[in-house]
Amino acid sequence: MNTPPDSSPRNPNDNARPVPPHRDTDRATLAAIAHRVMIERGLEPDFPPAALLELAALGQPATAASGDLVRDLRDQLWASIDNDDSRDLDQLTVAESLGNGRVRIRVAVADVDALVHKGSALDGHASRNTTSVYTPAVIFPMLPERLSTDLTSLNEDEDRIAVVADLVFEADGSPATSDLYRARVRNHGKLAYRSVAAWMEGTGEAPRRIAEIVGLGDNLRLQDGVAQRLVELRHRLGALSLETLQTRAVFAGDALSELEPDRKNRAKQLIEDFMIAANGLTATYLASKKFPSLRRVLRSPKRWDRIAELAAGLGDRLPDQPDAVALEAFLGRRRAAEPDTFADLSLAVVKLMGRGEYALDLPGGEPPGHFGLAVKDYTHSTAPNRRFPDLITQRLVKAALAGAPLPYSIPELTELAKHCTEREDDATKVERQVRKSAAALLLAGRIGDSFDAIITGASEKGTWVRVFQPPTEGRLERGFQGLDVGDRVRVRLVHTDVERGFIDFVRD
Repeated sequence: MNTPPDSSPRNPNDNARPVPPHRDTDRATLAAIAHRVMIERGLEPDFPPAALLELAALGQPATAASGDLVRDLRDQLWASIDNDDSRDLDQLTVAESLGNGRVRIRVAVADVDALVHKGSALDGHASRNTTSVYTPAVIFPMLPERLSTDLTSLNEDEDRIAVVADLVFEADGSPATSDLYRARVRNHGKLAYRSVAAWMEGTGEAPRRIAEIVGLGDNLRLQDGVAQRLVELRHRLGALSLETLQTRAVFAGDALSELEPDRKNRAKQLIEDFMIAANGLTATYLASKKFPSLRRVLRSPKRWDRIAELAAGLGDRLPDQPDAVALEAFLGRRRAAEPDTFADLSLAVVKLMGRGEYALDLPGGEPPGHFGLAVKDYTHSTAPNRRFPDLITQRLVKAALAGAPLPYSIPELTELAKHCTEREDDATKVERQVRKSAAALLLAGRIGDSFDAIITGASEKGTWVRVFQPPTEGRLERGFQGLDVGDRVRVRLVHTDVERGFIDFVRD
């Protein structure tokens, strides 16, 4: 869910991604670098022949088998909200008022397992990469685009089979009841974050489908009201309101023109909150059925002492031990005091908190939970076209719903949790390196220029800074003594290497 738009040229076969034969444009240069770095990191940029043969044999979207317990919910006002150019639609949402402030929220997730079977060649490729990889000039999808953007995508005005998370919330946003089941659904409106957010906030006109479909606007307003209550409740419980700056490459034709900030907005927040709720329901459902699950966890920050130092440097105080509620209260105070620099503080906190990981939770176990979301039960289940852990979870859920045996053994799940974490790390490094190659292209003519920056990494391996325009990270080669994550510095650009994604600074 919530992935960058695909601005890359599409392969006519919608499958393999060959190395571009010519590198006379920025786009071709970055695509070739991405292909090379994928291989260097042990990822497969192209689909193997066996997977393409399986793909060729698929003729239509999945239908329910005779005897399957599948509800018909196609008449509901389902809609998708995603990035402007997204075509791999994993989830739909719809709301229903139940009176007395209670609201039912349904989240439909594409039934990818219905066509991508465990042990198949398509599954094998997905299990090797475990995720779609998003680079500035090209996307390497986990599943071929004929699947992820067509046969297993919840496309507008198409009937699809989905797994539905059904959640009822009280007027204050607290959970009331919940359920999971399979259903036929139909996407009545393919919507985009930016235009929906502008409409919600009163700064833009209603998107076309909202204007055309009677009741869709009211339904989205109802969803937004629930999402606002959910986020308020989560933050009271200690969920962290961080605002890290993400970027997307902007091309003028095949020439890279800028790295554009891709900021959070109200529509993104709505979808994020409902996905968190659906992922939490999925985790607790599997536990209730005595099934194991792949949990998405973020452990207590190992560098809490440095987070406390940052707070102290800003005239605030945090407890000696990790405390999500106290950290969220501190973040709220800083957002109010200095909104213009809050993203910089958020970035420092994110770096110091460490990375999330996948961990196997066995029936009756005590999952470590997710520190950043302030939840104990959390899995990844809402993006099976894009993430392999979500596809694993979907298979577990469908087996539990059907009363079938586990589709994976415990040793398999243990190994998959480790493998998915490692592959995600590799994919993240590919994305970061190619983003830096893009930034190096933009900065190549600015050697000797000075920039304001923030320290984002400090260890024996090196010291790293993030400059603000264009927003990118580079290595601090000199003048890093005594600096730590979160410190503000002035740096000078001394070297760029587009092929390797190197951007080097010295302290000014």
